[in-house]
Amino acid sequence: MMTKQEAIDLFSSDDLIGIGMEADALRRKLHPEGVVTYIIDRNINYTNFCTEYCSFCAFYRPMGHAEGYILPKETIFEKIQETVDLGGTGVLMQGGLHPELKIEWYEDLLRSIKQKFPKVHMHCFSSPEVNNIAQVSGVSLRDTIARLRDAGLDSIPGGGAEILDDAVRHRISRLKCTTQEWVDVHKTAHELGMRTTATMMFGCGETIEQRVNHLEIVRRIQEETGGFTAFIPWSFQRENTSLGRFVKQEATAVEYLKTLAIARIFLPNIVNVQSSWVTQGLKTCQLGLRFGGNDVGSIMIEENVVSAAGARHRASEEELRRIIRDAGFLPKQRDTLYRTYFLN
Repeated sequence: MMTKQEAIDLFSSDDLIGIGMEADALRRKLHPEGVVTYIIDRNINYTNFCTEYCSFCAFYRPMGHAEGYILPKETIFEKIQETVDLGGTGVLMQGGLHPELKIEWYEDLLRSIKQKFPKVHMHCFSSPEVNNIAQVSGVSLRDTIARLRDAGLDSIPGGGAEILDDAVRHRISRLKCTTQEWVDVHKTAHELGMRTTATMMFGCGETIEQRVNHLEIVRRIQEETGGFTAFIPWSFQRENTSLGRFVKQEATAVEYLKTLAIARIFLPNIVNVQSSWVTQGLKTCQLGLRFGGNDVGSIMIEENVVSAAGARHRASEEELRRIIRDAGFLPKQRDTLYRTYFLN
């Protein structure tokens, strides 16, 4: 297994093709059938009110702001129905950290959704949200996750990780959950029988050592619990954010591909690694399939957070299937837990 120092050395290497070939070899070992997957789902941002003021976010609105909202249930139902009508199998629901919404509000929402859409997979609430729900409600973290699970929560996304290094977090999102709090949510969810994903937002001014620290934390959790379904790295979008005034250069396609490939090599215990088109575009996403990626994520019927920060890429199911085929793979639709029982 690759050491942290070996990963740091690879980041300083100019042999991009060699790194990519090593990642591709591991991808072939883990996925010998030559399939690349995608999902049809929707991001629903149920509120943009937030108390955290993260410097990389252009989506949130402070409490009382005229542009702030909490979506009514009927609107959420309409969005889910549209997703189902388009062949979607799941919903990724996240929002800002609202200081007044207690766990009963979330339980009621989840139960209402499951009553109307029992087969839709609810992949919801990042670690900062789960921590916030627990704190606002005066409920322990474990009981919060168990109650959300019992109300209809199926899995937890990896959002809110950014870089799992408290020096970085203090600089870009000092009010948001600490590294340990992020870890605690995922480990607790795994202990309660839930699967989660791990993510990394890089290119926000962190050092290579801090980036590798992040990978090491994710690998260690997976060694202990085996609860991560996938690792999903993407690059910081600076355009409309306050952090963008200090980070003058977004991660290039070369840096993205190198980071993707090193993550694939460093995390052999996580089966799926996603190549992102949302921040890098379809062409770089396609190249990522030869740099260790075996999944291209979602067609994303709706996405508001990354697009608010300046990402403008869009993709249809046909486009994702085309780039997968053109890269030499067989495209298959999957569900949130990476099960591909779709015969297309």
